[in-house]
Parts: sequence; C-alpha cells; structure tokens
Amino acid sequence: MPELPEVEVVRRGLETWVVGRTIAHVEVTHERAVRRHLAGPLDFADTLVGSRVHAAMRRGKYLWLPLVAPGAEEPEDALLAHLGMSGQLLVEQPETPRQKHLHVRLTFTDGGNELRFVDQRTFGGLAVERGGATLPPSMAHIARDPLDPLFDDVLFHAALRRRNTEVKRALLDQSLISGIGNIYADEALWRSKLHGARPTGKLTLAQTTLLLASVRDVMTDALAVGGTSFDSLYVNVNGESGYFSRDLDAYGREDQPCNRCATAIRRVSFMNRSSYFCPACQRPPRLSAAAGRPAPQQH
Repeated sequence: MPELPEVEVVRRGLETWVVGRTIAHVEVTHERAVRRHLAGPLDFADTLVGSRVHAAMRRGKYLWLPLVAPGAEEPEDALLAHLGMSGQLLVEQPETPRQKHLHVRLTFTDGGNELRFVDQRTFGGLAVERGGATLPPSMAHIARDPLDPLFDDVLFHAALRRRNTEVKRALLDQSLISGIGNIYADEALWRSKLHGARPTGKLTLAQTTLLLASVRDVMTDALAVGGTSFDSLYVNVNGESGYFSRDLDAYGREDQPCNRCATAIRRVSFMNRSSYFCPACQRPPRLSAAAGRPAPQQH
C-alpha cells in the first residue's frame, strides 16, 4: 500500500496538473470505485460537474481536493481519494487509450489533460465529502503525519508512553501518527537502531526524538526519488515509478548484510506481514521469564 511519500508524490502531481481547473464531465465505469460515496455514482458525478478544484491536500495516506461549487467563492466540499493497494490517479491526454482497470474519468472545461482513477484490485476509491474542504469528516480520527509542521513531537512521546505498546505497532497506528506503513517503519527503526518490539512505555524522550528524526529523514529521502515502487501498481500521476527501493537498508533485505555492521538482516512475521531488522544493530528487548513481557530496563 502506498505510504506517505508515495501519496505526497501524487498530491504534488495533482497540484501541478489539476488545481484551478473546472470539472466538465465525470464517468464512473465501476461502482465499487465510488462505494464510499453512499448516495451512489450518479450523485457522485452530478456533485462534481461544474466544481473547480481549489487545492490538493493530504493527511497521512489520504488525499483530498477541496472543491469550489458553481457560483461559490470558497471551497466547501471535497473529493476524497484513497489509493488502497493499487489505486492510481493518472493525468492523461484525452486520446490516450483507456486502461484496463479504469474506473473513474474526469474531464475539464479547458479541454486539456483528464484525470483518471485506475485500480486493479479495487481496494481504493473516491467519494465526495460534504463540508470536507478543510478536513473530510471521515478523516477526523487520522493523526497528523510527521511531515506536518503542526505535528507535536512532545505530545507524541507522551502518547507513546501512555499507550505502552510495541514501537512498531505504534508507528503503524494511524490514530497516533499517520502516513507510516510497513516499509518506512522498518527503515526508520533501522536508522534509529530500535527494535520493533521495544515497549513504547520505556522510550525516553531522546529515543522518541531520534525515532521521529529517522522517520522524517527516510521519508524525505524517499520523496526525493519519487517514493518506493516494487511493481507497476504504484506510479505518480504521469505513470512513472519511484526508485527508493534501491536505497532500502532493512525492508525486503532478508539474509543480506546490514549496511552498517554486515550482520545478515532477519525477517520475522509481524501483524500478518513481514518485519525486517538487523539483530546486531537493533537488539530485541529482554523478556521476563514470568510473563513473557519486556523486562524492566536499567537506566
């Protein structure tokens, strides 16, 4: 699933190619792509036609386009997009042949490039959210992401201590911090030399600060090369892949030497997925024999 860097790359593309344009026509060819728009595909299309795209916004892994309705001066509603596992928002010339999995097509009054939503696995989708221009209501539970200038590091540290879970579980909890998925969690933990099973209730403020710095660094590095693409399912709005997969230090590198100490990277099962770490650089927490819980650490 695309994580923050990949979604931010798409947002920037939409900002360049779509913002300021007025929607002329909407075609829905697969109802599942707009299943989150409970009023149905006809209402979805009718609501969008005539609206002007005011901006391209993102929180975590979610995108939305605030819309200025016909005759209005300020945006009120929003076109919300979630890419799911394989969703793509592509800017295409009108004469470009239709993709096999094209589900929604938007044309604009200027007659230029159109916007297409393509989704092979149909886990993603689009919806219009009433009153969602500033923040769509369905995203109210999503925390700010680490690249948001209003993200509060100290409050995040306090939340980690209260939650007292495993640090990797915390990184994947979108109600604590948004935008981080399996890839960038493993990469940030490797950079900060923290094991994913370390209990958050034992983290010091210095450790949390280092972890957040690692998260931001790895995401900034990924953004610089267009994100991470392992297959053709994630691309930017122009259909181009990202290249950060070439620079991964932990994720997907089972049995390969650690780029820091040369110890073989290890893979373990975690939350129905794989987790990668260096057993030498990222020491697992000691477990108490009595309860199988992390033993108290000496400070």
